[in-house]
Amino acid sequence: MLDRRRFLRTAGIVAGAAAVPAVSIGVAQGLARSRGAAQDDVTPGSVTASKRFDLTAASTELLREVALGSTRVLQSFAFDNTNGHLFTVQLVDGGLQLPGETQIYSGADREANGDLCLTRLDTSGNILGTMYLRGFGHGVQIGVEATGSGAYVWTETHNVRSLNSDGTTYTGWGDRLARFEFANGTVLTADSPALTQYTLENGVDRTTCAIDPVNNRLAVRCRVSGAFRFRLYDLAAFKSGSRTTLADIAQPADLQPGYTDTFQGFASYGSYLYLLAGSPYGTNGSVSPNGNTYITSLDWNTGTITEQKLSKAGYTLSYREPEGMAIQIPDSNNPQALRLCSGFSSFTSDTDQSKKASVYYKAVLV
Repeated sequence: MLDRRRFLRTAGIVAGAAAVPAVSIGVAQGLARSRGAAQDDVTPGSVTASKRFDLTAASTELLREVALGSTRVLQSFAFDNTNGHLFTVQLVDGGLQLPGETQIYSGADREANGDLCLTRLDTSGNILGTMYLRGFGHGVQIGVEATGSGAYVWTETHNVRSLNSDGTTYTGWGDRLARFEFANGTVLTADSPALTQYTLENGVDRTTCAIDPVNNRLAVRCRVSGAFRFRLYDLAAFKSGSRTTLADIAQPADLQPGYTDTFQGFASYGSYLYLLAGSPYGTNGSVSPNGNTYITSLDWNTGTITEQKLSKAGYTLSYREPEGMAIQIPDSNNPQALRLCSGFSSFTSDTDQSKKASVYYKAVLV
């Protein structure tokens, strides 16, 4: 079998701008708004009321322990509901040299540099293609804007290193959003003309996003004056430069009651926002089979918690770290038959700690 590292060094994959047909870069500056620390936690929303997912409903397995383009943990995922595809993002493997790179980077380097591996799969878990994103961020959450013939992926970009609490290692986080068309076998950099970049106001960082595929809205998580907030936008208006929010709410504390919050992803549908938090078995008090993975639903219009439940989906997975959320529409002819999906990362085996990905969903609306 051809060594994967050697293949990537020698294959005819062109990195950066030449890898994808050129698209004019547009950094949409948006409408600046002053958001000082004294502002209230909630800007009253104007989102039409909808049904919400019942978090007490049983979870159903969609995919279990599938391999992705990297051997590291799943960071997040999103669906192309038009074409029946699943996109996942991970940090790039340490020791892997990509086209255009002049050295080999460690796993810690990849995390600090914000280098991501983006994989496209079918909904049975078969890999259909892979891209690499250099200098983008940590991949806490991604979105997919489906089109008839392909898909545009939304991620963070413009990586900024942040010193971790250990005082010696770094994690990279993006402070802009990027939209680009998936193109198998390419390597993009944060300044590639294949990207359209979008900014919020000055001083906002750690920007990640998800898309409500039913209502065509963009949900953005960002850090403002040191505190995380969620903002909801009309997707088309956001792309055209508007930064008028449909809702703007604070991230609540106690996403894992009784534990230190470890935020892991989010999804939006209608007038509700869903947050995932949890830790892998063996950390932060997480013990098999219960773990400490919680799903919390918030009302976009008030910012209040409507429901919060412990999730035991995939409880038999080894390691079992929750990673990412997404809304799936499994039947394009029935767009109201929705699924709220949560991702999990696990070890391949007791002796092989390369990671596999699993997805479970809830499908009861109330």
